[in-house]
Amino acid sequence: MGAGAAGLGAFGAYTLFGGGSSAPAGPAVKNSAFVFVKPHAVTDKANALVREGLEAKGIKILGEGELSSKEIDEQKLIDQHYYAIASKATILKPAELNVPKDKFKDKFGLDWDAALSSGKVFNAMDACKELGIDASQLNKLWGESKKAGTMVKFGGGFYCGKISSGGGWSGKKEIYVFNGFFMNMRSAFTAPGKKIHWYSVEWEPSTLSWADFRGKVLGPTDPKEAPADSLRGKILTGWKDLGLASEPNVGDNGVHASASPFEGLAERMNWLRATCDKDDYCQSLVKAGISEDTIKNWSVDPQVPYGEGKKGSLFDALEDLDAADCTKKAIELNGLK
Repeated sequence: MGAGAAGLGAFGAYTLFGGGSSAPAGPAVKNSAFVFVKPHAVTDKANALVREGLEAKGIKILGEGELSSKEIDEQKLIDQHYYAIASKATILKPAELNVPKDKFKDKFGLDWDAALSSGKVFNAMDACKELGIDASQLNKLWGESKKAGTMVKFGGGFYCGKISSGGGWSGKKEIYVFNGFFMNMRSAFTAPGKKIHWYSVEWEPSTLSWADFRGKVLGPTDPKEAPADSLRGKILTGWKDLGLASEPNVGDNGVHASASPFEGLAERMNWLRATCDKDDYCQSLVKAGISEDTIKNWSVDPQVPYGEGKKGSLFDALEDLDAADCTKKAIELNGLK
């Protein structure tokens, strides 16, 4: 798959987890996560800092490698990673989206079905092709739409904006675009020459909780709030010596890590093409009665029943839980389907 994978064959990363059938169940399962240095921070020095920082906390690196922007683009790996927002921007066509027709008409004064049949409705990726513009140009037009009030929010991470001419194409054009902001986010991973440097890791929950892994080892999303000895804290203070082009910020904060054992599984399945039969945590979920189909469906962070008529993000419900507790919560959510 990616170049530089440490001793891993293509798509064979998870032979290193041991056999699926012999995977331990319940509390014996270790915490396992997917970590990667973000494209803006990939340098030899930054990669080494992350590797050494993980190992210094007793975190075992099971595999390491790189994925190029070409692979990320062609396999839509970043789109799957941010599925909740990317599905509306690059994966699904407008006709496949569950658009609230009343909200669309209230905002734009046009029936959704009429807009769809007019051929003026596009996801963000197709909007760039239709207008002959790149991600940064679409992002500018998206900002103008927001400022002009010609944008509507349908739900979490689900927006539609009316984009008007003025972006450099000939003739007057007005189109409706879904999640136009995502293309700019995507280009940070897919622009020529970009890449991520990844680590597949595991550790004992008894020695490091998941909450401390994220809060103390990784550091908060805003690197300025991160502990000085956390990975994000170290990348912030040492960014010049590490060879980064600019100071890290909330978006470009150096490094990503899974928010829960389940999210780690979902990310291994996406980025490394891990299969359930060779992943210890996936096998522990199957042994607990959660089907592989459910695990696959959950890997894109759907809205699931929370009980008492409430629904919410699957990933949010499992965030910061250690492996055993994450499995326990997953069993509870599975019973509410």
